[in-house]
Amino acid sequence: MMMRFFALILLLAQQSLMAADPTAPAAKAQQMVQDPVGGAIKSFGLMALFLVVMWLFILAPQRKKTKELEATLKALKAGDKVVTNSGILGVVLSIKDKTLSIRSAESKLEVLKSSVLEVIERSGEPSESKS
Repeated sequence: MMMRFFALILLLAQQSLMAADPTAPAAKAQQMVQDPVGGAIKSFGLMALFLVVMWLFILAPQRKKTKELEATLKALKAGDKVVTNSGILGVVLSIKDKTLSIRSAESKLEVLKSSVLEVIERSGEPSESKS
């Protein structure tokens, strides 16, 4: 969906830059010379518009998601049920600076805090998941 949106923007920009007056005779169209400064301004304006759209649809939501994950990791405590990036479900046993000890089934694992994807349950209270 996002790629189609960007393709549409680029197609419209290309058509607006290449558009010529259809009522003008060919001789008159050849006499007209485009201003190089105007063309440069259009190019930079189009580039700036593309960057703003990219920031709105890609970078801002990703930054928000990263901040939420950091807050979740700071609030992590023993007894929370978590899911790691690799899909391991476990209960947090202890927390160190960069790692956690989790129990999954009959195994005790030590994983990096950064590998925690989501907290399923907070010390006995089910959390509301968006997925």
